[in-house]
Amino acid sequence: MSQEEPVLINFKSVTKSYGSIVALSDMSFDVKKGEFVFITGPSGAGKTTILKLILGEVLPTKGEVRVDGLNLANLNDKNLPSYRQRIGVIFQDFKVLSDRTVYENVAVALAVIGLPEPQWEERVKHILRLVGLSRQANFFPSQLSGGELQRVSLARALSINPKIILADEPTGNLDWKTADGLMDLLEKINKEGKTIIMATHNMEIVDKYKKRVIHVDGKKEQVDIGKEPNNKKDNTDEIKDIKEGEESHPEGGKIKEK
Repeated sequence: MSQEEPVLINFKSVTKSYGSIVALSDMSFDVKKGEFVFITGPSGAGKTTILKLILGEVLPTKGEVRVDGLNLANLNDKNLPSYRQRIGVIFQDFKVLSDRTVYENVAVALAVIGLPEPQWEERVKHILRLVGLSRQANFFPSQLSGGELQRVSLARALSINPKIILADEPTGNLDWKTADGLMDLLEKINKEGKTIIMATHNMEIVDKYKKRVIHVDGKKEQVDIGKEPNNKKDNTDEIKDIKEGEESHPEGGKIKEK
């Protein structure tokens, strides 16, 4: 019998208010290492607030958020960048640098975390191969499709070797076929041990992929709708080279509240 995975993210009675507006009220849930969890709910329900809390971009008004054993209320300007080295973020609107090539967009994340430049080429080439963008390495964003741009965003998130990947409506600007391809890639990455938290309102994707679902409706978390089956497979050898816990989330784009 396999040992149960430890809790990686813990929300304990979390309330988050912005002035008089309550974004989340008394939310409690755990996410275990290696889980793939959908956060669903209508616009304005608090999905993005949950991601912001995990990222340490905002702090709870009440309650406690712990990630990898760390109480995020104890973060300060000095240790926040180090904490964010555990997290990669994929944005709905890509947040790529328009004046940089695909290769450079990924490499800039490595510069932010302080990886020595001689190590960039091997890492970037491996990640671009993993997400299917090797031939587009020297392309600029204006030369890419929406699906390719989203894969650049994913490549940048993966390049820093995160323990956790936060995805904020990553399929929102994609057609179904392209979105489905991105989800297949995320699923393969998850099967190699990455913890993925994905905010989405796309119920077709939720229904197809049958992961654990935490639904937020207005102010308060509702019950978990489903659990991910224990069916992880060892079928993505390339991803095994991406070991957990080496990297950092490049600062810059903030996650926008829905």
